This record gives sequence, C-alpha cells and structure tokens, in this order.
Amino acid sequence: MPAKHPEHIQKIRNKFEKLIRLIRKSKGINDYSKIREAYNAMVNCIDGLDDSEGQRQVIAALEISEIAVSEIGLGMTSVLSIFLLRVLKKQQTNLVDIEKAYGKPVAIITGGLNSIRTFGSSSLAPQAENFRNLLLNLAGDVRVILIKIAGHLYEMRSMKNLSQEDQIRIASEASYLYAPLAHRLGFYIIKSEMEDLALKVSDRKTYDSIARKLAQTMRNRKEFIGEFIKPIDEALKSQGFSFEIKGRPKSIHSIWNKMVNKGVAYEDIYDLFAIRIILNSELKNEKADCWQVYSTVTDLYQPNPKRLRDWISVPKTNGYESLHTTVVGSDGRWVEVQIRTERMNEIAEKGFAAHWKYKGLEGDQGLDEWLKRIREVLETPEPDAGEFLDDFKLSLYSKEIFVFTPKGDLKKFPSGATVLDFAYDIHSEVGSMCTGAKVNAKVVPIRHVMQNGDRVEVLTSKNQTPKMDWLNFVVTSKAKTKIRFKLNETRVKQAENGREILIRRLKNWKIPFSDETVRKLLKAHKLKTAQDLYFQIAGEEIDLAHIKQLLQEPVETEKHVVEVEAPVQQQPESLIKSEDFLIIDDKLANIDFKLAKCCNPIFGDEIFGFVTVGEGIKVHRLNCPNAAQLISKYGYRVVKARWKSGGKEALFTVEVNIQGENDPNILNNISNVLTKDLKISLRSMNFDTESGIFRGRLKITIRDTAHLESLMGRLAAIKGVFKVSRVEGIVQ
Repeated sequence: MPAKHPEHIQKIRNKFEKLIRLIRKSKGINDYSKIREAYNAMVNCIDGLDDSEGQRQVIAALEISEIAVSEIGLGMTSVLSIFLLRVLKKQQTNLVDIEKAYGKPVAIITGGLNSIRTFGSSSLAPQAENFRNLLLNLAGDVRVILIKIAGHLYEMRSMKNLSQEDQIRIASEASYLYAPLAHRLGFYIIKSEMEDLALKVSDRKTYDSIARKLAQTMRNRKEFIGEFIKPIDEALKSQGFSFEIKGRPKSIHSIWNKMVNKGVAYEDIYDLFAIRIILNSELKNEKADCWQVYSTVTDLYQPNPKRLRDWISVPKTNGYESLHTTVVGSDGRWVEVQIRTERMNEIAEKGFAAHWKYKGLEGDQGLDEWLKRIREVLETPEPDAGEFLDDFKLSLYSKEIFVFTPKGDLKKFPSGATVLDFAYDIHSEVGSMCTGAKVNAKVVPIRHVMQNGDRVEVLTSKNQTPKMDWLNFVVTSKAKTKIRFKLNETRVKQAENGREILIRRLKNWKIPFSDETVRKLLKAHKLKTAQDLYFQIAGEEIDLAHIKQLLQEPVETEKHVVEVEAPVQQQPESLIKSEDFLIIDDKLANIDFKLAKCCNPIFGDEIFGFVTVGEGIKVHRLNCPNAAQLISKYGYRVVKARWKSGGKEALFTVEVNIQGENDPNILNNISNVLTKDLKISLRSMNFDTESGIFRGRLKITIRDTAHLESLMGRLAAIKGVFKVSRVEGIVQ
C-alpha cells in the first residue's frame, strides 16, 4: 500500500480553497459547485491523493490554475478545463459528456488543450512548424493559448529538479515560443520571468553575475529611488492626485540583452531601473491626468524629448496604454518614468485577457475576430515565428474597409490596405506575381490604397517576383509573412551561391576558408552574420578583388594593426582523439564527431552534440551563439554529450580577447605571462591600437575551463590590462 501523507493532503486542500478565493475576488462568482465537482472528478481519476505521483498531478493543476487566474486574468471556465483535462486524459470522460455537464466553452477549451498537451515535448518538426501547429489545433478559443502559457510558466518555475536535458528543452521553448508569444499578447511580467529563467539555464554564470551585482547595488538603488520620487510625491499630493509610485529594476535578461547588443559591461548600462506612477483616475479623466503628471515630472526633471513614448493617445495593438519618458536625475543618471492608470496597469500586466473586464461583449466579439485572423496568417507554410510575432497586429478596434472581388464577393481589410494586400489575400502565388490591379475599372499600381466599396481585379505577370520594399506598403500580417517567406527563400539560395563563389576564389588564391577568414571579412565590411557576407558576394555588392587585397595585404607595424605569430611549441601527443575524453549519447556508437569551430568547446564546458548532414556529430557549448537556434529548430538532431573524467590529458585550442592601455611593453608582458610564467602554448596573437587603447586576440592551448579561468585571472592582473574575456564564437 502506498504511504499516505496527511500533511501534504491538507496543503493541497488549502491550495484549492485559495484558488476558490482568488476566483471569487477577481470574478465575483459565488456558485462553486461545478469547480468542486470537476476537482473531485480529477482527484478520483488518479485514485485519490494517497501517493506522491497523484499529489504531484493535482498540485500541478492547482498551480497552473492559480497562474491562469491571478497572473493572466482567466476565470472559472478555464479552471474547469484545466481540471477536466486530467480526467479526459485518463479516458474517464469525453468531450460530449463535458459539454452536457459544464457547457460548450469548457468542452472546446478542454478539447483544445488535449490536442496540444504533448506540444514541444517530443515533436520533431522545426520551431516555426510547431508554432503553427499549436495555433491551428486550437478549437477556436484564445484561452487555450493563455492556459498553455500558464502551464509552461509553471514548468519553468518547477524545473530545478529536472534533468539538464529537460531544462534545456523547456528553456529553449520559452525563448523561441512562449516568451515572444506572451510579449505579443501583452503579458510583459510573464515574458520577463520566462526570459530570466531561460537565461538561468542557458548561461548560469552570466545570470548569477548580473543577479549578484543587482543585489549589491540594491541599497544604493533604493536610496536613489527614494530621493528621486520625493519631490514628485509631494507635487502630486499637493495637486490632489490619488496614486502609487513604484521603482523596479530591469529584468536580468533585459540587462544581459543590452550588454550583448551594445557590447557594454554591466556598469556601463545607465537605465537599470524605471519608476512607475499608477493613478487612480476615472475613465473620462485618464488621458488628462496622465499628461498633467507628465508635465509635473518634466517640470522637476529635464526630459529627453527623443525618449517620449505616447501609448495613451495611440495604444499599442495589443491594448497596452502608458506614457513613457526618460529624464535626468539629480546626479546625472537617466531614469525612465512610466505614467499610467490602474486600468492601464491591469491591462499591461494581464495582457489582452484584461480587455474582457472592460470591453464586455465587444471584447468577446473582438477575440473571435482575433482568432480568425491568426488562423488566416498561419495558412502560409513555414512562417518564421519571431517575424510573425513582430508583424502580427491585433488591430481589433481600428477602422476597417470592405472591398469587392470581380465576382462580387465582399472582403474585409484594415484601413490602409493596398491592392497587394488584396492579392495575397486571394493566394500567395497571386500576390507574388501581382503587378497592379484594376480598381473600379482603372489600372492602378500595387501600392494603391483601397477605399470602402472598391471593386478590385488583380493583374499578374509570371516575370514578377516579390521585392524587399513591398514590406513597406502592405499592412496585413498575412501579406508580410508570405512576402518574407519568398524573400528569405531567395536569399538563402543566393547566399549559398555566394559561399561557393568565395570558397572557389579563396582556393585559387591559396587562402584557407576558415572561421578566422570569415570573421576578418565580417569585421572589414561591418556585417553581423556569414549569410549577410555570402549574400552580398553573390549580389556583387562586395568586390572580390577587394576581398583578395584585404586578405593578402601585408601586416602594418605601428599604424593600426600589429599581428605577431608566437613561436608554436611542439604539440604533445596528448592532443588525442576526441573519443578518449568525450562521451556521446550511449545509444550512438561508432559515429564520428568533432568539436564545433563556432564556439570551440573545451574540457569542463557544458556541451551537447548536434547531428550534421555529412559531417558526423559536432559538439557545441551550451552557451554557443548558435545553440538556442539549433536546439529550438532541430531538437530531433540534438544528442547528449559529456566529458569523460580521468584518463589521458588533452589540450584544447581557445581564443581570448584582451583590452588595455597601449603601453609599449604590454605585448612583451602578455607573452611572458603566457610562455614563461604559465608555460602555455601561444599559437598566435594579433592586436590593433586606436586612441591609446589596444584590443588583442590570443589563440592558446589549455587543459580545461579551470585552467582557462586561472589564465584569464593572471592576464587581468597585468598592469594596463582592463578587460579579458573568452571569445564566445560566431553566429552561423
């Protein structure tokens, strides 16, 4: 007999009663007989609460329900669906019986949840395909998406006891699907928490470093916020406002993202926190009150006019309303101030779901239209999930126009739609071949903006292809998605041609095609990715003669660049085969594998294997710039890998960036520390100087991550050196 845990059972019952109180508080519902009935059905279908697994399942359902109610704004219908999903999975009921007992909406949501309950766990499809399948499988109710977001947030909050493999999967799904989806729907708090937890898994060292620095500066931050808001508080009270002022730091992921994108250290980020002023205003006075508060704040502190964001006059398409400005504090620090009302704040925190509270039937009708538009956009094959989310507009309450096809069918479009939007609405191929249209029997160009009552006939040509500037004048997300798909398809083919051209030319010039060569070309042409480089080569935007000159030009000694090839020590025979120190998934045997050049993993790094086409398995670092994309899009090709402790000692090549003052002896000091003090094999060293600062890159051989950290510490201690970092790799 399984052991009973009465104290655990009581905790579960307390959780259920807490959930009832939350629903009563947020929705004002007094009849909870159906919820208790569904809860008891769930408990009974797993044979009660007498074993730990049964308790775990019930706790999960209660925790997800609590998130759905308190953090997203859902109600009793959604909670019933969460409970009954467990009963449906155990095949102790069916959707017909659920509809009879609880109503059609509950049956629809429960069926939708059941159809996608294994989504992301074992699917082998690429990420964009998964994303489309998720939404297409919905049974017509947006609450399925919202409950799925709540479920994934619960998984992330409770994943610390899971295997590393499961944590990586859950974090990856959050980064590429659920966090962007939450952001698009307006759940900014949930989006930030998901991104933070995902970073904690993918790069724990960076996460801990930022969290530690935030904690260290908390006291100073509180003192600064207190001093900053004091005059605002006094001024607003004197004007008779009812309000609340909060100070909040940026999320750890947001800070990390800014550090990466801007290439700056934590200490160089000036807007680490924001001040939020929340007003208790009547609906009719909201705009006037917010602008009056803005006037008060900018009277006290100098604003940056370029940083004013007015989402009160024109709310964001997901319903977000707020007034943002950035001002200079008394000590010269920039501070973002957000001004909104309690109603606006609830919508900002609970996203589109909060509209139901304020829109009534209009909101329900809007949700139906919103779902319809999502499904239309998803008709196109293989959309890019990120670009889809960026382009998709929830313009539920904007002006719309109605136009006619040549046969007299009526079609609806958002205001500002062009004949090209019309063409793509008919079919993707019609849109791609569109050269213009006849509007009311008059020939017009594809940019022509349609008006109410127009009769539109599309003109096409087989020679026509989509152009990049088409994205500038179409307004429907359906058209944007299909244009991008065609453009990306063409770009990939052209980039592949460019890569082959470059490889052939380099071979003729007897120059190796390597990561170092590509990095040098990317830096010289100020490009971000190798695909950009290949695309421009294919399009003859980059002169091949210039590439040859760039790669073959002699090294300058004093002007800008100095390159020193250090004497290479004899490589010991301990540079052994990878199978002597690396173990790939035990299920895979006799398969060749290599260390990926994009991130150069070394002993001690967290790693995974990726099955390539024709090159065996490549081993990547977990925080490789390409890792998240590989895991997200090609999860079925990822295999487990780990280092084998003990045995023979191996040496690994690694590159280190170093910056400091341009001292004449700095090169000699670095070389002495490496080759004489630490006996490290220095493969090569190159650096450039500018405005009294040198920036160098060292290629060395070391044993493991501990050896590397020790080395970087010694380099950082050299007089004049102020930054040492490992080269993280290149995005491919």
